[in-house]
Amino acid sequence: MSLKHAILILLESEPGSGYDLLKRFKDGLGYFWNAKHQQVYLELKKLNEAGWLEFEAEAQDTRPDKKIYRLTPSGHAELLRWLGEPVQPNKINDALLVKLYAGAHTSTANLREEMQRHVAVHRKTLDSLLSIERDYQALPEEQRQALRLPYLTLRRGILGEQSWLAWADEVEQELARD
Repeated sequence: MSLKHAILILLESEPGSGYDLLKRFKDGLGYFWNAKHQQVYLELKKLNEAGWLEFEAEAQDTRPDKKIYRLTPSGHAELLRWLGEPVQPNKINDALLVKLYAGAHTSTANLREEMQRHVAVHRKTLDSLLSIERDYQALPEEQRQALRLPYLTLRRGILGEQSWLAWADEVEQELARD
């Protein structure tokens, strides 16, 4: 998946500014697709130049005009084209796994410290995802039905974090043997 398609998906639901998109990334897609501020603004410019987006300038008193982007018909067609294509399974590049793989060349204390930092991040992420799930489950059935597919991505995130933490317990047990 590319950033351009993530942006098209977000704008398909609702027009917005670059700032709005960054907030939507953080609140939703950001759990499984990350984008930096500069990347989003650069991609918005490219998508606009490609004719997939258009924008309307909205005047602001103390800041430059805000651009509110929306999909054009060709942007919608590109999104539908992409949605119809198969995607490649995700490959991971995980520096922690490389460090653990090379663990014989460092101290167990170093590895345990590194694992503890990662465990804290994964626990915090899991807590956040579980909170979102509780909010979802508290919605009326009609709203839950409308959000059922995004909910499945949430479930993937929850299961992934739980699995990661279970694996981290195995690593801790193995490191404790040293």
